[in-house]
Amino acid sequence: MSDEPLVLGIETSCDETGVGIVRGRTLLVDAVASSVDEHARFGGVVPEVASRAHLDAMVPTIERACRESGVRLADLDAIAVTAGPGLLGALVVGVAAAKALAVGLGTPLYGVNHLASHVAVDVVEHGPLPEPTMALLVSGGHSSLLLVTDVTGDVRPLGASIDDAAGEAFDKVARVLGLPFPGGPHIDRVAREGNSVAIDFPRGLTAGKDMERHRFDFSFSGLKTAVSRWVQLRERAGEPVPVADVAASFQEAVVDVLTRKAVAACRAEGVEDLLIGGGVAANSRLRAMAQERCDMAGVRLRVPRPGLCTDNGAMVAALGAQMVARGRDASRLDLPADSSMPVTLVQA
Repeated sequence: MSDEPLVLGIETSCDETGVGIVRGRTLLVDAVASSVDEHARFGGVVPEVASRAHLDAMVPTIERACRESGVRLADLDAIAVTAGPGLLGALVVGVAAAKALAVGLGTPLYGVNHLASHVAVDVVEHGPLPEPTMALLVSGGHSSLLLVTDVTGDVRPLGASIDDAAGEAFDKVARVLGLPFPGGPHIDRVAREGNSVAIDFPRGLTAGKDMERHRFDFSFSGLKTAVSRWVQLRERAGEPVPVADVAASFQEAVVDVLTRKAVAACRAEGVEDLLIGGGVAANSRLRAMAQERCDMAGVRLRVPRPGLCTDNGAMVAALGAQMVARGRDASRLDLPADSSMPVTLVQA
């Protein structure tokens, strides 16, 4: 094994079949096959459809990753795979494929946490993670604030979504506004033409009593409901719905809460670096407001490029490579897929 481990990562937690290859902290390839178009007509991800799509895409995506990177499977030092959290059926496909590769190649297998992988992927773009780093992870299934002292083994949750995650709220509001699935990119696009202060939508868990019990937690269910009711009232009155203003005002409410709590967590824990990851991290307004607030607070901001924020194999390979480099023991070959794997468990 070279000083810089060569690791292939497999990600199948939701609707993207991701295969990435990383050497040390250098990304060689990030191949993704998405089944999002197959779910669009249902307005959300259908687990059985996702699982079958992973089965169809797995071998071709691995072959494409090897072909584009010029890496032979026999050259790999380790295989890494998302063991959880995620959709159980989808996870099982990836874990089974990774086990088959590890056994066939005689290479170590690392079952890793999906959320920790979203943190680790930034090393391939911005270099080693400062220790500690505050991580704000925002996606369709998770909105979490994590204190990361060691991404391979010491991740402490400070707060999480208690109902709808941010990405889930984006999808539901997009449906109310007649925008396509997935909602995040479409709301981001439409909001640029709207007025972000046109409608004063609620900021969940920011009132005094809420801050005592849920200082770093998130809630977007009430916001989603407020948007829906506002739109319904306009429609019942026979008035046109200003889609751009609604989208911009909704987006502003989400981004305001996310960035406010993330910077507050940095101050509370004395952490000087904030990393934002997950699919919603591709949102342009979130990036802009986070930069503004971090600059004011003296906090350094790290955000991977949009293509590395959404689910991908590169992030799994990156965490696997960090595991190997730090001498972490490999996972057992009978490791399970765990749909509710806690973020404190970085490795299965």
